[in-house]
Amino acid sequence: MDFEFSSEQEQLRASVRRYLADRAPIVGYVREHYGTAVGADAVWRGLAALGVVGLLAPEEHGGAGMGLVDAAVVLEECGRAVYPGPYLASAIGAISLVDAIGNASDRAALLATLAEGTQVATLAAFEPGRRTDWSTPATTATPSTTGDPRISGTKVHVLDAAVADLFLVVAAGPSGEIGAYACRRGPTVTVTDSPGIDGARTTGTVIFDDAPATRLGHDTGAAEAGITATLDRMSTALVVDAVGAAARALELAVDYAKTRIAFDRPIGSFQAVQHLCADMLRALELARAAGYYACWALDAAEPAEGRRAAMMAAAFAAEELPRLGATAIQVFGGVGFTWEHDIHLYYKRLVTAGALLGTADDHLAALADLVL
Repeated sequence: MDFEFSSEQEQLRASVRRYLADRAPIVGYVREHYGTAVGADAVWRGLAALGVVGLLAPEEHGGAGMGLVDAAVVLEECGRAVYPGPYLASAIGAISLVDAIGNASDRAALLATLAEGTQVATLAAFEPGRRTDWSTPATTATPSTTGDPRISGTKVHVLDAAVADLFLVVAAGPSGEIGAYACRRGPTVTVTDSPGIDGARTTGTVIFDDAPATRLGHDTGAAEAGITATLDRMSTALVVDAVGAAARALELAVDYAKTRIAFDRPIGSFQAVQHLCADMLRALELARAAGYYACWALDAAEPAEGRRAAMMAAAFAAEELPRLGATAIQVFGGVGFTWEHDIHLYYKRLVTAGALLGTADDHLAALADLVL
């Protein structure tokens, strides 16, 4: 296993960082869109033009045919920039699921538009009162008179629901079999925004009322395995996004400690502040190593190892990275709590990352089920 980034990956990182700094700065873009869903706007179209939206899509469907480690380079920069667009939902989750369980016609119909960014899709897996248990959905898919299934049910914590053109819905079929169904936004689909801590990452509740849909693939076993793998990839992607936010939070805290004067000396010269920064660096590097290993394992290792690595990375990050954000706020003191300072944006990103696709306890419970 090569632990160094390739020259192409470093060039990708530099390109995405420059692009987001220029086109999606915190002042003038992130703050302007804070609290509102961001979809296929000019910044998203620019990312698509760079080719990063379609990194995971196969080449024959307009993508780059690359792996999750390559996409993680982009995700880390998205977290660093607090980018509010639907990269995690559409470029990671939706493309991964369609590629994993869709048949040839599904891939031909969906992957090209997802890869080029002209369509935004999101996975709707979780339901009220069930936490992260998606495997026994109350949402149903029933045949209609035309033969196409109709979806009925409620999904919660749906990423970027307000801007999605297409919902990939986990539902139970007529015989109770689990499947994923592609359902387009329309009059039978009702989306309600769900208030959250991080205004740069929106979620929603989606109600499907006899909504027309098409099933992705036809193999029930493949569907369940594909949904599991996709959620693992999304959890790992969320870890890497949080690593980017945590890295920038640490940079800001260290820079502040070097310049903030108290008792006629920089506060960074005090051992207590140095310990705080050292603790943040430890958490950051461990989370980065766990996240990138999980990305590699989900692409190249056996499925069981990929799942184990994803759960370990998610559990660690959900516990440690929000704490890193809180420590950064402590270094800044009172100014860190103000709307005018950027550090609280990173803190909110990290707190949300620690709960969005499951808490540390949820991930540890899933890991226990896997290894015991």
